[in-house]
Amino acid sequence: MRTQNTEYRIQSAPPRRTAGGADLRNTVGSRIKSRGTGHEQRVTNTIAAVTTGKGTGAIAVIELFGRDAEAVLKKIFCRTGGKEPQFQIGKIFVGSIKNGKKIIDHVTIGCEGRNHFAINCHGNPLIVADIMALLRKKGVKPVSDKKLLYEIFSQDCANTIEVEAKLAQLNAKTLSGTKIILNQIDSGLSKIAKKWLEKISKQSPAKIRNEAEQVLKNTKIAKPIICGLKIALAGPPNTGKSTLLNFLVGRQKSIVADIAGTTRDFVTAECRIGPLFAQVIDTAGLAGRWMADGRGQRAVEKIAQKRSMEVLGDADLVLLIIDNSRKNIKPDRNFLKAIFGKSTIVVLNKSDKPARFRIQSLPPFLSDIVKISAKTGAGVDKLLAEIRRKTKVDDFDLNSPVCITARQENFVKKLIAAKSKPQSARLITELLNGRLCV
Repeated sequence: MRTQNTEYRIQSAPPRRTAGGADLRNTVGSRIKSRGTGHEQRVTNTIAAVTTGKGTGAIAVIELFGRDAEAVLKKIFCRTGGKEPQFQIGKIFVGSIKNGKKIIDHVTIGCEGRNHFAINCHGNPLIVADIMALLRKKGVKPVSDKKLLYEIFSQDCANTIEVEAKLAQLNAKTLSGTKIILNQIDSGLSKIAKKWLEKISKQSPAKIRNEAEQVLKNTKIAKPIICGLKIALAGPPNTGKSTLLNFLVGRQKSIVADIAGTTRDFVTAECRIGPLFAQVIDTAGLAGRWMADGRGQRAVEKIAQKRSMEVLGDADLVLLIIDNSRKNIKPDRNFLKAIFGKSTIVVLNKSDKPARFRIQSLPPFLSDIVKISAKTGAGVDKLLAEIRRKTKVDDFDLNSPVCITARQENFVKKLIAAKSKPQSARLITELLNGRLCV
């Protein structure tokens, strides 16, 4: 049994390994016989990935990383003028990639960092495939662009959280989101996790548990800032959902008409709401009992509305659009079940017309109500302010410790449920230094 004075130290990260599992601390240069041939193939610890988008483009980039990257390049790259290149970080060289005496393409080579090079070739997919095939022939292992970046970042990062932050920042939707991510490296989650581990023998489990719970609360607010907010516009047909979407994005994105059910499928657009990058989805009008006249649905409408219900399930925020100028609108039970517990704002649209809708007919959980006119724009600013209030983003401290990956969230949740200090110490160590599945 451990005494209360037991100290738990941050364990050193496991040795970084290449995509093939080799320890980067060892120089790998074994030779094996190629299958079906008598030729020897040198096995390197070097990996490569195409880091530009798929398809034809003017330029494609193939990035090469590993201890043998420079040696491989010197075998296939011929510098213009014939002089052997002296690769240095920050230098660019012009020349050709050659397979024996055959020129595959004229390229530029950029020295991006330690053991890291970028081959800038023409964007024809056939040329890219030929260069990748030549690299494979030289023992280079092709990997995904994410795997390549993981290996590059791993060589210089202090812990796994830093690696995750550098990967996550590439997909951040906003500048504020990027700041939140990068703040987790030296402060944020890294700082609080190190503090937990250093003081775990003296700190009460309840204090760590409370701080971990606060990290999860911070994460819930930070996620929309980092990843974007998915907003579903839902409600009866012909209530102005498409008009509101068009107003928010500033252009004609949806077809707008006075015919109920004009939007049979859903339309997606993007806009900025304060610090948020929002994806707004205009769903098909939910008919059924929402319809004032109770008309039946055609098969195509039922399919569209089924898809709308799926969109509601994935949304971070639901804007329930109701025509304030109509009466006898009763909520559909299945729809209410779908949005129960979700963050929802009731938007009473068409406020430029006489009000006839009875707010009292709404269930108690739909208490956040804003009146607007999507046609004139009246009240839309108030709606945007309510969205920011609902998501709690305006006053959020970008330096707060948050989880930026599902892995981190999983370990923080396990830490909250931990039954002993040794178990907590193992979880925190894994949070800081665990291997990633990339």
